[in-house]
Amino acid sequence: MAETELERAEKRYAQAKARLQALKNREATRQRKLDTRRKVILGGALMDLAERDSSAAAMLDRLIRNLSREQDRKAFAEWDAPSPAPTDEDAS
Repeated sequence: MAETELERAEKRYAQAKARLQALKNREATRQRKLDTRRKVILGGALMDLAERDSSAAAMLDRLIRNLSREQDRKAFAEWDAPSPAPTDEDAS
């Protein structure tokens, strides 16, 4: 049985719709990965800063204490948060 023009058009439409959805899914995945990368970079930068700056160390401590999810807090249970090394000015 020969495929009608309508059936061919519906098939092309379904294929185009599937390609569009695949593109949207790839873009969403790319955005999620970029968001995760930004969070990792900022977290590392904050941890590095906390080793040099007491207010950053206090902020890091406050952020960890205020984590709302139990499983997130557990990730920091045995972690030693960075703290600024004493400077010569602190000794005087």
